Parts: sequence; structure tokens; C-alpha cells
Amino acid sequence: MIAATPTLAETALAYGLKAEEYDLIVQRLNREPNPLELGVFSVMWSEHCSYKSSRRHLAKFPTSGPRVIQGPGENAGVVDIGDGQAVVFKMESHNHPSFIEPYQGAATGVGGIMRDVFTMGARPIALLNALRFGDPEHPRTRRLVAGVVAGIGGYGNCVGVPTLGGETNFHRGYDGNILVNAMCVGLADADKIFYSAAPAAGLPVVYFGSRTGRDGIHGATMASAEFDADSDEKRPTVQVGDPFAEKLLIEATLELMASGAVAAIQDMGAAGLTSSSVEMAGKGSVGIELDLDLVPQREADMSAYEMMLSESQERMLAILKPGREAEGRRIFDKWGLDAATIGRTTDTGRIVLRHHGEVVCDLPLAPLTEDAPNYDRPWTAPLPQAYIDPSSILPPSDWESVILKLISCPDMASKRWIWEQYDRHVMADTLEDPATGADAGIVRVHGSRKALALTSDCTPRYVSADPYEGGKQAVAEAWRNLTAVGADPIAITDNLNFGNPERSEIMGQIVRAIDGMAEACRALDFPVVSGNVSLYNETNGSAIPPTPTVGAVGLLADYGRRADFASLRDGDTLVLIGETRGALGASLYLRECLGREDGAPPPVDLAVERRNGDFVRDRIRSGGVATVHDLSDGGLIMAAADMALASGVGLTLDVPQEDITSLLLGEDQARYLIGTNDPESLVSKARAAGVPARRIGHAAGGSLSVPQMFSIPLERLRRSHEAWMPTYMEMAAV
Repeated sequence: MIAATPTLAETALAYGLKAEEYDLIVQRLNREPNPLELGVFSVMWSEHCSYKSSRRHLAKFPTSGPRVIQGPGENAGVVDIGDGQAVVFKMESHNHPSFIEPYQGAATGVGGIMRDVFTMGARPIALLNALRFGDPEHPRTRRLVAGVVAGIGGYGNCVGVPTLGGETNFHRGYDGNILVNAMCVGLADADKIFYSAAPAAGLPVVYFGSRTGRDGIHGATMASAEFDADSDEKRPTVQVGDPFAEKLLIEATLELMASGAVAAIQDMGAAGLTSSSVEMAGKGSVGIELDLDLVPQREADMSAYEMMLSESQERMLAILKPGREAEGRRIFDKWGLDAATIGRTTDTGRIVLRHHGEVVCDLPLAPLTEDAPNYDRPWTAPLPQAYIDPSSILPPSDWESVILKLISCPDMASKRWIWEQYDRHVMADTLEDPATGADAGIVRVHGSRKALALTSDCTPRYVSADPYEGGKQAVAEAWRNLTAVGADPIAITDNLNFGNPERSEIMGQIVRAIDGMAEACRALDFPVVSGNVSLYNETNGSAIPPTPTVGAVGLLADYGRRADFASLRDGDTLVLIGETRGALGASLYLRECLGREDGAPPPVDLAVERRNGDFVRDRIRSGGVATVHDLSDGGLIMAAADMALASGVGLTLDVPQEDITSLLLGEDQARYLIGTNDPESLVSKARAAGVPARRIGHAAGGSLSVPQMFSIPLERLRRSHEAWMPTYMEMAAV
């Protein structure tokens, strides 16, 4: 029997559109779309491109401020850093592709986020990445780690942009959906920012970069769907990257911009030629006509559908000023790039595509852009976790084994095996990176005394326990990490990773996490200038832990006045800034040592965060302190261990035994550990500022110790800290 040809409505379902969305398309057009038009709608209305489940909630974020030049809505955010300069940055996910094909998925994630930045006129100067993998014992985890890390290093190293920081976590909640969030930071002249909106009709539309192939077709749709048992069959939707082509594309794009020929420009990212052309024309309230026969193609007999939905990498779309095409051609030839004028802007408000001399698509732009679905999905408030009284948690009977277990657990163990595969010093402006022992990566603004501090943060176990407090904490910890190196926190980007928003409990996580993040951003004057939402991160109905990753940028006016946690000297006194009440709910200690993942996370008092952080930053900036570490996972004992290992000097903590569990393992917020040779002055100034401060120990010898409780030689501590990752990865299958 011959199988029946699927109807367009059935095809729409296969493309990820709901039946009611297909009906809405028919209503908007007053006719049925043809297959190509349906493909265009499917990618533009995908969650990845339209933010249809999150747009109304993202509007809660503060997005403006005295430094903000461009907030959300463009390829990347732009923030003024003085002296006629701007920092341009964004974070974006490549989760689904990296799970299916880890090397290319991660590599093209790096390439894509760099294009978002140099499309705005900025030269990329730094990369970060936030990685979440499944249980180390899961059979796929090692291969995924190896592939993702190799992809990030292979692409970033070849392009020549340093990778300065990030985070890597492991949890069984990511067994079926890993997270690969990539962030890029660039520098531009503040008065030479380039935008994507087409400014007028009658202008030439120029394609340049790599040729279009069949890789990545329906990648945006795949990124907006949950996985199932057949996910491996989606490998053809993963793009293939070429970092050397990206390097040529960067130089050609920046030279084209410097020539003055560019009227508008957009990279071809998710949904490829479709999204770039639709967004440029839609934002400019014009129309666009393309002749697909003119698109540079690397494969024979490509259909219009394949060309429009391909996500081949290293491609750009520019709208040039009148009479500047020859100038553009000279630049593209110089850099060895394929290029062609493939169309023009119009005054019709429509996208019209021709192929083999026939019109194959004729759609109004409005339904594809501002009139796309904008859902107010039902949501259920997450149930609060019970507070855990620290007095109910008995002190460990063997402190040494607890500390060694914590410092060697997958989340806390050294990630040297990872970051040694990244070129951290190319471009010669890196001041701090994972090897130097600082709470944020720092890159100098070339030719000046200024520097940018960069960090990526989220504690998913807190968000799982209470999305509102966890959302606040993700922003507050990023703010704290920038503060701990002496930087002024100036703005954030975000990557909101969640499960299926059509489930009310997942939508509740999304809504409350955004509420918490927005409150923290307002209280800390920390605007959101760009970001990405990645939903449907679940497999067979099992969602990832809610993971709203925050990428943050801070500014140092003089990089000579900065702090790290590797500068402790023998004889220094340790001072703990902030109050400890013993927040043990959702703590690393509970999870790793007691096998419990319960309890309310530590509350975040944003006024206290601000007060304590401003005090610490002022002390760094005045030259009063240079050794600072914020307290986060594992509490005081892990911060002290980090400081001892980075500095190579032993620490003795003076902790009363009756409070030892709370003081050493509590994860209370708004706290910093400072090493100083003038504790009297520091404590006095803190008291005058209303900031809690107490002497907590001193630096001496070669062990981490609490008298009468434990004394662990630094070499033993270091072996435990360093051993887990390389030992684990040595067992990876070739």
C-alpha cells in the first residue's frame, strides 16, 4: 500500500507547531501556507526564536541604566565603559546540539555567540562557558564531557579568543539533557555600534561568508522540543563549524563596518537565512525580496526550503548603503569569502522569495515577528521547602574525611583538566583566569589601565529548592564574584534553561526564577542587557534542574587595584565579612556527605548584599586588601581551602566548637573571606560601616586546620582536589 502524503496540518505538527498555531497561520494568511512558508513559520514561531512562553515575563527585567547603550532586542547588549568605548556581550545556549553531537554542538555554540558580538561592531576579546553534565556514572557522561570540552577549545583556540572562566557541574538531573551555555565579550567604539534593523527600502542585501549547505536544517525547531528515545536520529540538525572561516569572517566584517558601507547587519544563527532576513526587515518596518538562485551553495540541487532553513555556520547578511557593493566585494575578495547580492529591501512589509524564476514564498512580516504567539501559560507556584535548623544537623564525626570528600566531589574538584585545553592568554591581555585563583576572569582593555571582570554563575540546587530565592542568588553571586576582584558590576546577560513550559510546575519555576532575578537586578543596579531562553530541556518527561545562568561583566578603572584569593602571605589574619547563621538547606554538605537534597536554600537579603559588597570593593579599591574570596558552595571551609591551595600557605581557623558545623559548612550569603596584615583597621572600618566582621583565623604553616579538630596537610588537600577530574577522564572511551 502506498503511504498517504501527510497534510500540511500534519506536517506542521512534525515541525513543532501546535494544531491551534497552524490554524492561526491560516487565519493570518487567509489561506493555507505552502510547504516552504510553513517551514518559515515553524522556525520563526519556535520557542528558540519567538520566546513565546517567556516574553511577557522577561519584560520584568530592568534593562536600562546610565551605562546601557543597547539592551535586549539586538544581537548582543552594549554598555558604555567610558573613554568612548563600549563592552558588547551575550550568552546563548547550544544544549540540544551538544547532547546529540558534543564536539560540533559545543564548537558551533562558541562560533555563534562570537558572531552575535562582532555583528554589533565589536572585536571579541573573551569567552566563558557554563557547562552542566549528568551523573559521572552515567554511561554517556564521559563522552559528552570530552566532546564538549574539545569543541569549545578547538573552536575558540583556533579563532584566537581567550576563554577566561565559567563553571562546570555534574548532577543526575542532566543525564538526558546537558547544558552548554556560551558567553562572548567584545570591545567596540561606543559611537560605532551596528544594528540589524533595515533603515530603508531599495537597499542591496548582501550574503557573505561560507556557502550554504544542508547542515543544521530545523536546528531552531529541534532546540525547542524535548528529547525522546529517537533523539540520536536528530544528528543531521547539528551544524558543522569551521573556526578558520570564522576568523576570516570577523576580520572581513569589521573591515566592512570600518569602510562605512554597512546600513544594517545580522549574523545567520538559529533559523539561518530565514531569521536574519525576517528580523532585519521586520525591525526596520520594511520588506525584503531575495533571489535564492544567487545564494552561494556548497551542494548541488538545493531546494528553496533547504536554503532558507539551513543553519550552516560562518555566514552573515548585510544591507549596504547605495552604491557600496563594489567596495564590499573588494573586502570579501581580500579575505577569500564567498559573497553575493541576493536581494533588496522593499516597502511592502513582506518577505518574497524567488527560486528558478518563480515566487516560492510571499508572506507578511508582522505575523512572523511582533505578532508571533505570546502565551500567558498557566503556572503553579513551587511548593516551599522546609527550613533546616542547623542545630538539627550533628557535627561530622570525622572532619578530615568530610573536607576531603567535599573538595574532591565532582562540583568542587579542580577543573584543570578542562581549562588547560583552552587558550587563556592569546591576545596578551588576560590578567586573571582559572589558574590564577580569582573569583572572576579579568581581561585588560588593551592600551589602557581599565579591565573587564567576567563571571558566570548559578546554583541549580538552590533554584530547585526555591526558584525565587535561587533566582535572586544567581544574580547576587555574580555580583559578589565581580565585587571580590574589585570590579564595579555593570550589567548581566542570562541563559534561562528550563524544562517544558507547557507543564504548569515548570512554568512556575520559570516565572518565580525570573521574579527573583529581576528583584536582585533592581536592588543591585545590575541591568539585563541581553540573554537567551532555552526551554524543553527534558527527556521523556523528565526535566533538568531549573538553571537560570547569569553571565556578568564588571569594570575596573585601574587593574592595579584588584584582588584575588591567591595572594595570602604567612602571618596574614583572616577576617570573615558577613553574618553566619548556618544555612544548611540545599547545601553541598547535605548533598555530598549526607545524601540529602532537601531544605530551603539560604535566603538572599539584597540590602545586606549591597552593603557588604560595597564595603569590600571600597577596601580593594583603596589598596587596603588584595586577598579576597567570596563564600559560596561548601561555605567557609571550602573558601578557606581554595585560598590555602591557591596561595600555597596553610590556614588555621579559630572556630568555637559549639558553632563549628554552621560556621564551616553553612552557605549563608553576602559573605567574603579576606586576608590582611592589618586586621584592626579592617574590622574597625567594617564596624563603622555597619558591616559584620570577625577575625576567623590566620595564615601559617602547611596545613588547613582547626585546633583540636583536624589538620590536613596542603599536599594531601591538593591531591584530593586535583585528582578526580583527570582520573575520571582517563577512563573515557576513545
